[in-house]
Parts: sequence; C-alpha cells; structure tokens
Amino acid sequence: MTTTATAPHATLDTVETVPSFVMDSWWTPEAGAAGATPVRDASTGEILAKVSTEGLDLAAVVDYGRTTGQDELGKLTFHQRALKLKELAQYLNARREHFYNFSFQTGATKIDSMVDIDGGIGVLFTFGSKGRRELPNSQVVVDGPMEVLSKDGSFAGEHIYTRIPGVAVQINAFNFPVWGMLEKFAPAFIAGVPTIVKPATPTGYVAAAVVKAIVESNILPKGSLQLVSGSVRGLLDVLDYRDLVAFTGSASTAKSLKAHPNVVEGGVRFTSETDSLNAAILGPDGVEGTPEFEAFVKSVVTEMTVKAGQKCTAIRRAIVPQELVPAVSAAVGKRITERVVLGDPRGEGVTMGALASVEQLEDVRAAVQSMLDAGGELAFGTLDSPSVTSADGTTGVVDGGAFMAPVVLNWDNPEAEAIHSLEAFGPVSSVIGYKDMADAVRLAARGGGSLVASVCTNDPDVARELVTGIAAHHGRVLMLNREDARTSTGHGSPVPHLVHGGPGRAGGGEELGGIRSVMHHMQRTAIQGSPNMLTAVTGVWHAGADRNFTVETEGTHPFRKHLSTLRIGDAVRSDLRQVTLEDITAFANTTGDTFYAHTNQEAAEANPFFPGIVAHGYLLLSWGAGLFVEPAPGPVLANYGLENLRFITPVAAGDSIRVTLTAKKITPRETDEYGEVAWDAVLTNQNDEIVATYDVLTLVEK
Repeated sequence: MTTTATAPHATLDTVETVPSFVMDSWWTPEAGAAGATPVRDASTGEILAKVSTEGLDLAAVVDYGRTTGQDELGKLTFHQRALKLKELAQYLNARREHFYNFSFQTGATKIDSMVDIDGGIGVLFTFGSKGRRELPNSQVVVDGPMEVLSKDGSFAGEHIYTRIPGVAVQINAFNFPVWGMLEKFAPAFIAGVPTIVKPATPTGYVAAAVVKAIVESNILPKGSLQLVSGSVRGLLDVLDYRDLVAFTGSASTAKSLKAHPNVVEGGVRFTSETDSLNAAILGPDGVEGTPEFEAFVKSVVTEMTVKAGQKCTAIRRAIVPQELVPAVSAAVGKRITERVVLGDPRGEGVTMGALASVEQLEDVRAAVQSMLDAGGELAFGTLDSPSVTSADGTTGVVDGGAFMAPVVLNWDNPEAEAIHSLEAFGPVSSVIGYKDMADAVRLAARGGGSLVASVCTNDPDVARELVTGIAAHHGRVLMLNREDARTSTGHGSPVPHLVHGGPGRAGGGEELGGIRSVMHHMQRTAIQGSPNMLTAVTGVWHAGADRNFTVETEGTHPFRKHLSTLRIGDAVRSDLRQVTLEDITAFANTTGDTFYAHTNQEAAEANPFFPGIVAHGYLLLSWGAGLFVEPAPGPVLANYGLENLRFITPVAAGDSIRVTLTAKKITPRETDEYGEVAWDAVLTNQNDEIVATYDVLTLVEK
C-alpha cells in the first residue's frame, strides 16, 4: 500500500484502503463497502487513505490465531523465538528511512519518528537478547524452588509458567503506531502467544507499513501476527478466558471495554494503560543557576514538544517551590522561543510537528480553554492558529493542518481541580507551586495515579523523601540531577527493561519490565507430584529424582559426555577426602584468610556455630572441584560460575567430605557449538550430613 500525499481534492473514492493482514493474507473490504473513515496528513489536511473493516470475520481471525498461530509458535523454544525477534529487528532496522516517510505524514518530526520507530525496533533487540539470557531454551519456566510436601520427600510441589492458549489482542493509541505495536508484540511472541494488533485509525497506516515489511521478511511463523486496520467492534464478543487484551488509550474507552461481559464474567485477561497527569518535581535546592534547574526546564520543554506533547508520559504538571514559579515559567517559555520551530516535519529546521489530526487539535484546545475557565492563566503561548513552516520552507498559517503552539499555564490556586483532572493531550503543561516537601508529595498524588514522575534534585535527603512519598502513586520515578542529566533516557521514555504502566487513573496495568512482561502472557500453575514427575514436566532435575551414576552404569564420567549424550540426572559421586589441621592452616596462610575460626581453637570454640577450628568454606569448594573434575581435555570447555551457594554444616579437622554432582539443567545455545549445563552439587561429610549446596555452571560442547 502507498500512502503518499494526494491532491487536496481527493475523495474517499479515489484513495486506497489501509489493508488488514489476517489469516496470513492481505484483506480489504469489497468495493463500495460502507463506513470507511478518511485518514489525513496531519500537516496539510490532505486525504491519504481510508480505513474500514466492513465484512471482516473477526471470529475467524481469532480462531486462526488460536489454532495456526498457537501451533506454529508452539514448535519453537523461548530461545528460538528470541532469535527470530533479533533477526526481525535487524531486518526492520535496515528499512527505517522507509518508515520515516510514512511517519512524517502523522505530524512527527525526524526525532519523533526515531523515538517511535527506532524505539520499537530497539524493543525487539532487547527482548531478543533477554529472552536468550534470562529464559531456558525450552517452553516451561520454573518459578521458585521446589516445596517438599512429605516427610520422605516423595511428594513435592512448585510453580511453573506455560503460555496462555489463546491470542493477545493489542489495541494501540495513535501517538506511537510502531513502538506501541512492537513493545506489546515482543513479549507476547517470546511467550509463544499469537498477536492480533489493532492500531488507532489516524496513524494506523504507519503500523500497516511496518507489518507489510514484517510479512515480506518471512521471518515469523504463520499466525503469529495479524493486523486489523479499522474498527474491531464485536471483537470482545468472540474472546474468552484463553485470551488477553492489552489496551492503550483513553480511560473512558478502557472503562467500556473492562465492563464487557467476557471480561467481567468470561475471564478475558485485560490490562490497560490510559490517561496520566504526570508530574515533575523540582527540589528546593534546584534554584536558578544550578544544573538541576537547567535540567528541569529542559525536561519540561522536551516533554511538551516531542511528538507535539502527544505522549502518555509527557509532563503535564511541573511542581516547583512557590517562589520559583515565575522563574521556571519564564525559563520554559524562553527555551521554547529559542529552540522550537513549529511546522511540517518535512520542512527544513522544523523541530515540532502537528498534532495527529484536526479532531485531536480541537480536543486539546477545548481542554486548555476549560483549564483557563477554571482559573488557569497563560504564562506562555496562545490558542490562536500559529504561524508554521511548511514543507517548502515558507511560513504562514496552514488551513487543514493540526498545528498548535506550546502553551504554559500558571495557577493562583494549585488546588484547582482542573489541574489534577484535565489532561490536554498536546504541547501543554502547568507550572504550580508547593509550600514544602509534604505539599509537593500531596500535589503529585492528586493526579490519581500516573505512569511516571520526575524528581529533580541533587540533595539525597530530598530525593529520598520525595521518591518514597510518591512511588506508590506512580509506575516509574526518574531521579534527575547533574550526575545523570546527560545520560538519562528522559522522563517520557519508557525502556523495555523496566515496567511501563501505573496505578489508578493510569489504568492499573503493567507492560514491559523485561521478562516480567513475558510472564503476563503465561499462566502460573502449581504442580504437585514426585520429584521424578516434576523433573519430567520441567526438564530440570529435582532433589529426590532418579540419578544415573554414569561411572558405575556406563563406565563414563559425565564430564566426558557431549550435550548430545548428556542427560538430566547423569551424576558422579566422589570418594571421601579427610580434612587435617595442616590443610586448614596451610590454606589460611596461603590465602591470607586467617579468620579466628580457622586459626584460634579457643576463640572458635567460644563461637556458637563452630566446634573449634573449622575448614574454610572455600577450601571445601576447591576440594569439591578436585573431587568431581575429569582432568583430560574434552567436552567440558569451562567452569563459569557458582550459584545458590550455602554453607550448612561446619567441617572440623578429622572430618571427611565427598561431593555428589548431578546434571540439573541443560541449555543448548542455538547459535553456538556449545551449551550451558547447571550441575546440582552437594557436599556431605562422613556422616552424610550436608556440608554445602550449590550449582556449578559449565560450558559443554554439543
């Protein structure tokens, strides 16, 4: 589909329909279908395309995801899916300039487009990496340790995660057509859940352009991604407890969707990210002339003007010491005057583009007027039609363009309800004063739950008081000062590693947060059974399950096995080795660890934990390695660490130790000729009392 700007006289009869990609083919309504919605260039008002889903069988779309999509994704492990995300990210990254051309038509500048497009591709890269580093190369995630439920250990339980058996319906907002789509798609894909994405109508053609490239790449399995361009009225009617809906948009729409019987009674999982009156708080130390004052003003202006303020994370309320309200307002206005050039993003030197649509412009102006009527005063800016730079470099007022100049409001009464309840979703921010720290916390909380807040201070005590005071009202808090002002990703930039979402007004949902968001697409289930059955389900050896002592049964040390022949439960048990006082003393002198428990009999006996001089824990670990190692070159390439180490029973001179090592978890690497093996290691003494437990991590050739 091509959506280059058409002539101003174009009508719906002369433009193409933004297509849907469903059931692995492109679909548009039949010619003459009713109910098409026009989509316009945000800067010129020219019609670009039309949008309609008239005649689309949504039930069939959902069924295709639940069947074909589930089947195809179910053939892959977490690591294999992660590698496909990485491959897809590389493919899309090479085509960014192509997507920018579509993005410009939404009113987005080059910087805005990078935030959306590059940011979305970056999410794919991040999850492609984290999926391989933090998840097993399997399809089941073990959550927490085994719980022994019987005296003899024959009955136990634990929790596992497996993917939900339905589809992830992702309903996105107009402001980030690419990032909004990919940040939801990536964790669902890693989990193995098919996606049905529904972009917002005004900018959905940008999402369609990216999906077109994704389809052409032929990287994803069939059914893993479907695109519905247009209305999805009736979609919730065909969803049930197997499915998930992730919504970004207005609180009123979220409320309507959450009230659907299939959500209320049918068990459809629903998460939302909605309105947010985010705050930035300037600490009392952030006076004029300090780096914190400068960083605060810069942050406010950035959040007002990036994406023309159409960000759910933008700063709507700048909360500053009462005496600094005039200075902050003036500094914000001065920076806007000096640095912001409003116009068509295709024009030379333009730094802030149009709102996404004329309808959006009308909504923002109406919200600002309501705030003025409620007591707000214009400290900077105007509601008049601004003079803008056109694509050809000329300057003037553009008919049909959705342009709005930045607006800063001041308030005599910081308690005015409108400040804390009306969100003008554009380049608008209010500067309000606080009396003291408690007042700043209270004003920030008046937002009723927000996605993000910033605290700008170089005083650790101020940071502690403000952050702990507002944290429970926010999904994320950025601490900004002279140390991180240059390196911070910014108030309004969610990162895939950390949670995006917030309580209350912000929707109460949670997205991103690294592997946490993958788990949102999975069901946590408690499983119970014998250690052997738990091992069979999870692919991880559990204490009490069968072992295969390969030296005795096969004449082969498990360290002589490649990954192709090594099995979960393969084990080796060493002979006993006695510990002498001379060994302990030599280790103390060689290492310099002359802690009294290893060198002073009288002091050691006075310690309630020790019977007298005892062996160093790390001496025992070193001996343990010597007891289980197979010294010849072979499949084991390296030992790269220990995990979960615990010392349990002290070992005195005259005691003996042995080690039992069991292959606990085997993780082949998809792109390398080796994999990772975690070995359950248990040190015991001559009385079979446990001395230490830990996991040994090795790299082993395939």
